[in-house]
Amino acid sequence: MYEKLVMTNSHEVTAVLFGNCDENAKRIEETFGVRLANRGGSEEGDVIIIQSADKGAAERAASMLEYLKRMIGAGEQLDEQTVDYVMGMIADGRESELGTLDESVICITTKGKPIKAKTVGQQRYVDAIRKNTVILGIGPAGTGKTFLAVAMAVDALRNKQVNRIILTRPAVEAGEKLGFLPGDLQNKIDPYLRPLHDALYEMLGAENYAKYLERNTIEIAPLAYMRGRTLDDSFIILDEAQNTTSEQMKMFLTRLGYNSKAVVTGDPSQTDLPSGKKSGLAVAANILKSIDGIAVHKFTERDVVRHRLVQKIILAYERYDKEHPTENRRPHGFSARTLRRED
Repeated sequence: MYEKLVMTNSHEVTAVLFGNCDENAKRIEETFGVRLANRGGSEEGDVIIIQSADKGAAERAASMLEYLKRMIGAGEQLDEQTVDYVMGMIADGRESELGTLDESVICITTKGKPIKAKTVGQQRYVDAIRKNTVILGIGPAGTGKTFLAVAMAVDALRNKQVNRIILTRPAVEAGEKLGFLPGDLQNKIDPYLRPLHDALYEMLGAENYAKYLERNTIEIAPLAYMRGRTLDDSFIILDEAQNTTSEQMKMFLTRLGYNSKAVVTGDPSQTDLPSGKKSGLAVAANILKSIDGIAVHKFTERDVVRHRLVQKIILAYERYDKEHPTENRRPHGFSARTLRRED
């Protein structure tokens, strides 16, 4: 039997590592095939004993605990999703990639909550936004595509790198369906733009958000409103871009002016376009990927930062789509928008 020891600097850190009712410890034991025991220790901390017949398994479990210790020391919360993510990376032999996670905060919400990348994929996305002028963020729901882009936009505005934030998305049901909704045009399109409102509200607070909207420092509008404009000194985000046509995508990208940055987000697997119509996001990702200043970042299910079941749901649907390609069609009039929460 091989043993590996991990020292903690307080009983409180040990308790956090083991988790509520030892849930973290149980998942680590199950994943790596080890046994964990708390030997106790002095007032300065405890000794965690890792036992396994496999030396490599014990060392991977020790690496897991050491990484979680550093997260605790940095003030991070060890929620279920975070523990599962770190455990999966180490179990897959990708521990070295965790070192690329930048501990710097993108921005602070009005409630004092720090916003930062939670996965390696998210960190690469944030780095791509910093280094490029046009960024295409492609991936499944829950990967933080839109939320992180909004956080980067708020940071750029606060640091006076841009003069305004422009957020847009296509309203694919525009026309007859919108006509049945009550109110004027703004009332009709607000439901489509609500996720963008919510993200900005959380980061800026009610008073600042209202002030920026009144001054037109922040503009939220349907994609159709972008035609004919040149957007200088702006941080522009196009959300739900899988619902753009190739013509709409070209129109949007050619709005870019001086000292501006554009982030395009979407999930090509959840397009609401009519059958047979190509997504402008997929086309753009293919034809623009080799241009300097343009980055295409693809998220995976491992970057999902919602409930861990969301990862399993995404993988299950991917397997089903591969096994039943001809059945992967929605009934006429059905919209995936009615089932999914927005990023």
